[in-house]
Amino acid sequence: MEIILYLSAAVAAIAFLILVLNLSKTLKSVDNTLDTLSRTVDRLEGQLKDVTAETAELLHKTNALAEDVQHKTEQLNTVVYAVKDVGSSVHNLNHSLKKVTTTVASQMEKNQFKISQAVQWGNVIKQMVDKFKEDKQKTDAQPSAGRTKALPAPAYKNNQ
Repeated sequence: MEIILYLSAAVAAIAFLILVLNLSKTLKSVDNTLDTLSRTVDRLEGQLKDVTAETAELLHKTNALAEDVQHKTEQLNTVVYAVKDVGSSVHNLNHSLKKVTTTVASQMEKNQFKISQAVQWGNVIKQMVDKFKEDKQKTDAQPSAGRTKALPAPAYKNNQ
């Protein structure tokens, strides 16, 4: 019986040895995995620093670009307001010109008879002046003793 006891102690010792060997292999595998993981995390940390720096630079450039766009938008708003004012001025000018044109046209219609009379009298006066100049030239060209011609009477037409 003693042998069984020694034998069971030996089996237990061998089992414990196998357990320790397997546990040692497992721990070495876990150690290798943790080393690999640590190196990966270190590399990832370095890459993350690079990405963070690039992101910060990109954010700075984006802010500068947004500021520039805002400034140019404000300048463009000034131009848009100026164009709007010019459009309003042109509209007001057109409105005023229409009023003036309408007023002139209505006054011309009211005074059409007077205008036609003025034009006729202007033609008569022009004919008289032309006739006077013609007679004077003839008189200067032919020195004769006191010959004078009477001017023709103007023709008056009534256009009513």
